[in-house]
Amino acid sequence: MNVILFEDSHVDRLFPITAGRPAFAITCGGYRLIDLIKDGCGAAAYLVRPHLRAVVMADCPPPVPLKSGSHPILWLNAAIVPSVSVLGCIKQLTAAGQPGIVWADDQIAAAITPAASPPDAKQMTFEHLHRYLTQLNLPRLEVDIPLLAYPHDVIRQHLKIIRENLDHRLKHGSYREVADGVFCAGESCLGQYLVTKTNDGPILLEEGVSVGPFCFLTGPAYIGRGARINEHSALKDAVCLGHTTKVGGEVEASIIEPYSNKQHHGFLGHSYLGSWINLGAGTCNSDLKNTYGEVNMEYYGRKVPSGMQFVGCIMGDYAKSAVNTSIFTGKVIGAGSLLYGFVTTNVPSFVNYARSFGQITEIPVDVLISTQARMFSRRSVTQRECDIQLLHDMYHLTRRERQIADEPLSL
Repeated sequence: MNVILFEDSHVDRLFPITAGRPAFAITCGGYRLIDLIKDGCGAAAYLVRPHLRAVVMADCPPPVPLKSGSHPILWLNAAIVPSVSVLGCIKQLTAAGQPGIVWADDQIAAAITPAASPPDAKQMTFEHLHRYLTQLNLPRLEVDIPLLAYPHDVIRQHLKIIRENLDHRLKHGSYREVADGVFCAGESCLGQYLVTKTNDGPILLEEGVSVGPFCFLTGPAYIGRGARINEHSALKDAVCLGHTTKVGGEVEASIIEPYSNKQHHGFLGHSYLGSWINLGAGTCNSDLKNTYGEVNMEYYGRKVPSGMQFVGCIMGDYAKSAVNTSIFTGKVIGAGSLLYGFVTTNVPSFVNYARSFGQITEIPVDVLISTQARMFSRRSVTQRECDIQLLHDMYHLTRRERQIADEPLSL
């Protein structure tokens, strides 16, 4: 069966997370959907926004050409929650092979279309895809396939699925148990006086992880390849670190994507950090309201109930904070922005945010390109033309954020 991972017209609701990455490349519960589908259903073709095509071709598993003739097509929304149980539902769909559409509210979560000449995914827009699938008049399939609708859903679903996902990794991976409930793949360096607690789930460390002395780790937790956990760190209650990350201080129930740093003291809780982020020493976020009530998120001026008592911050790729920055509960930080002082409101992408000092200014994209080159060089990563172009595209796509910001921007 052909498999196509597609983004739909609702993918912008996941900004700033999806400003520079396809929805199927969001880490949640220790997996990305693209990796889970590849292992469970085989390689896929991709239908993504035009500005992401070059980066996806360079960084994701090679897409497979679609087979025509007697091969039906399995369409999977890129925002599907990447859990093992959801993968099981998808496998049941493919085993049955019945043409139909799985709906998640007003979105198409998955579909199986009959064997036919496959459409040209590169030429399809969101509107063409939706029209193509709905005009086939396929029956509704009653299968529960949840989607990530808003950025805070990544945190909510992460806490829900990480235990089963880590159990799946253990079952299908090559890990050795180095302590009660602590598993390593390959060689890792564990410092002296490390304390671990695995009553609620395992701790998985990939190849090349370094954990300093006097650290405290609780499961479930996933530590990606080459990650470094500095001395006196505390990682608690469902932490997921991407590869080549550096972490210090206290981190709780959070996701940190590859190449991001939180090296120093300070608290990060119930939060999502994109890639190439750096949090300055003493940066802290709040993840609980003083009233202990439900956290309401704000997206483009509209309040959305999170259904959660604990929500920290959502930070887009390339954002950074200065020393002793304080981020209030449930704040959304745009891609490429630089933070100073107290962050009391959502932050647009590509701005210097110093609202507590009376100033918010726009950052020219050329500044981010130069910064990207320096960061990449420090990690021995080559800056490619597609990386530079992606920053230009992200800057253009997030222009509306800066236009509707509460504070006027000065250049």
